[in-house]
Amino acid sequence: MIRVLIAEDMHILREALAELLSLEPDIEVVAGVAAGTEIVPAALEERPDVAVIDIDLPGMDGVSAAAELGRELPSCRVVLLTALTKPGALRRAFGLRAAGFVPKDIPPAELAAAIRTVAGGGRAVHPSLALAAMEARESPLSQRETEVLRMSATGAQPVEIAERLFLTYGTVRNYLASAATKLGARNRVDAIRIASEADWI
Repeated sequence: MIRVLIAEDMHILREALAELLSLEPDIEVVAGVAAGTEIVPAALEERPDVAVIDIDLPGMDGVSAAAELGRELPSCRVVLLTALTKPGALRRAFGLRAAGFVPKDIPPAELAAAIRTVAGGGRAVHPSLALAAMEARESPLSQRETEVLRMSATGAQPVEIAERLFLTYGTVRNYLASAATKLGARNRVDAIRIASEADWI
């Protein structure tokens, strides 16, 4: 039997996935969690062979959770579920070399087949996601610009950001201005919107 953990924040979808996969003669769903932070504790307790993880999870996103799971329980292979809305997350997931990568609207039989492939040591990457990841643009922002813009997106003001990053107020303003310029944004709010939609922050 292939032991499977499901990480999906929508209760009804998580239950439906568990029920559908449990109909397969060689798959047993041993755990279901709703948040990224719950994945590793549940996996360490249940020791699944495969974790099916939604990329968009509360607490910790699916890509970060998959990376942590890979460190804590390397024997558990990962199948990531995603919509095509976050190209930056797609690139990060491919960088992780997740064993499986499938769209959320995949038919149950195809998901079961992907789980079997991954459990057997192979990779299962849906062609549409591979293409989307290849076409996704890399962020033009520097690491510091990304950090400053991400903090600004949480509502932090330049003075607060400067204090937390041990920078001067003027330096933070310069980073925000250069980020807006690189993104072709009208202002800081527009820069945050553009970077968020591209999943760069």
